[in-house]
Amino acid sequence: MKTNFLLYILLTGFLMSCGGDSDPEIPKTLPVSNLVVTTDIVGATASNPEGDGSGVVNFTATADNASGFRLEYDGLSQAMVNGRLSLTFETPGIQVYDVKIQAVGQSNGAVNKNVIIEVKREYEVPTDLLSLLTNNGSQKWRIKSEVGGHMGVGPLGASTPEYWAAKAFEKEYTSMYDDTYYFVTDKSFEHKTGGAVYGKEGPLTNDLGSSAEAPNEDEEIENYPLSDYKEEWQYASIGGVESLYLSGNAFLGFYIGGTHVYDILARTEKDLILRTEGDDGNGWFFVLTTEEKAEIPADPEYKNLVWGDEFDADGSPDANKWAYDIGDGSGANQPGLGWGNNEKQYYTDRPDNVIVEDGVLKIIAKKESFSGSSYTSTRLKTQGKYSFRYGRVDIRAKLPSGGGTWPALWMLGSNITSVGWPACGEIDIMEYIGNTPGHIQSALHTPSSFGSTTNYKKTDIENENDAYHIYSMIWSEDQISFLLDGERFYTYNPVIQTNDNWPFDASQFLIMNIAMGGNLGGTIDASFSESEMIIDYVRVYQ
Repeated sequence: MKTNFLLYILLTGFLMSCGGDSDPEIPKTLPVSNLVVTTDIVGATASNPEGDGSGVVNFTATADNASGFRLEYDGLSQAMVNGRLSLTFETPGIQVYDVKIQAVGQSNGAVNKNVIIEVKREYEVPTDLLSLLTNNGSQKWRIKSEVGGHMGVGPLGASTPEYWAAKAFEKEYTSMYDDTYYFVTDKSFEHKTGGAVYGKEGPLTNDLGSSAEAPNEDEEIENYPLSDYKEEWQYASIGGVESLYLSGNAFLGFYIGGTHVYDILARTEKDLILRTEGDDGNGWFFVLTTEEKAEIPADPEYKNLVWGDEFDADGSPDANKWAYDIGDGSGANQPGLGWGNNEKQYYTDRPDNVIVEDGVLKIIAKKESFSGSSYTSTRLKTQGKYSFRYGRVDIRAKLPSGGGTWPALWMLGSNITSVGWPACGEIDIMEYIGNTPGHIQSALHTPSSFGSTTNYKKTDIENENDAYHIYSMIWSEDQISFLLDGERFYTYNPVIQTNDNWPFDASQFLIMNIAMGGNLGGTIDASFSESEMIIDYVRVYQ
């Protein structure tokens, strides 16, 4: 009986729970509505509605049935705690911003509202920078054309122009070097163009209009007609980076469109090193100066002969002065095979490849099978015998001939065994490529530019295989110059010296060699059999 009673109670409860009037109420999600956004521009007044220059705006949002709020601006989304958020706008000057506020409901429904605000952001220009820029009034600036790297291009975040850097006066055929720029304390900016400017064809045409001037092979217009113009400049310091903002289409040096914002990478008493983003997404670098004259500084006169070799004693080179690199370079302290350059020769110290006779040194490259290589040659060096810091080197020589020959007169830092290459620095006094006769080149390899270095320059030469020429290098604490027969044709002198662009404060040793083939020597002529570099003397002055 007890069991039947319990079953009756359970059945009765079940039937009662299925009754219509006793169903519970299911909560309904209400939509978000009535989004209201208010903005408070800090410091705004009737006469100064854009604010006090702090760039701070306080946002407040309310909405019915909202569970949260977010603010979206410049690709970023930030939560608004209790519908409130204070935002600082960093771009200097008076700017207009479009900001989206989003109210989010419990079921992920949302309502958006865009607000347009006009805000002023001002930065106090450091006193020393303002004095440098404007001379406390108006200051004239120009591109520092006499130094290497006065214009260049590299990755946007780089501090040096890693892709390419202009040599001193390399762009003298363009309109860039006669341009002058004036920064004034009232934040006005004036560009005296001389009637024409230099820039990329695309940005010039898109921003300033078409021109009858034809572009060169690099799609640059070297003399784009443009009259003098005036704009404004503003200063900002965002994330510790000082920047100059130019209004309109104002620019410095070379027109590449882009942001017209120039980050100050370094500054001295007379110079500014700047980087801007072009419309190609690259970083473009410029050096400005207030100095009036555009001349490469003179080199010191080193006249005291401190070391040399006249090659007066027949036989092997003087062992007190010269050592050798031996082998095919597969174990060299350089990247890759073939002395780091895929060279094809095996270096020896045999008389067949190096000998002093008749008052000259002969380095002889030969086509022959030797120790697994198809060519032999010699690489002489003063490493461990003699090194020096600062001075002048003169080497009087005749160069070898033949496709694939690659003779070089050069130097390496004596600290290569401890810091490696390119940290040790490399000075190429002369390199010659037998496949392109009539030219020589000089180059510098540094941590900021090595391998296919941007720091080099070619010059023309005549009768290099049959007549002697003097190949010279002058090295001081400020610059390194290269000369052919006493005429300077290239000077390397970075405005700001760093460990990356100037590893030339330590001593270096001399090297003379003929390489065959390789990255620079190129294809070796099938008919090549033998050729020699003849050195009359090597002299070092300090």
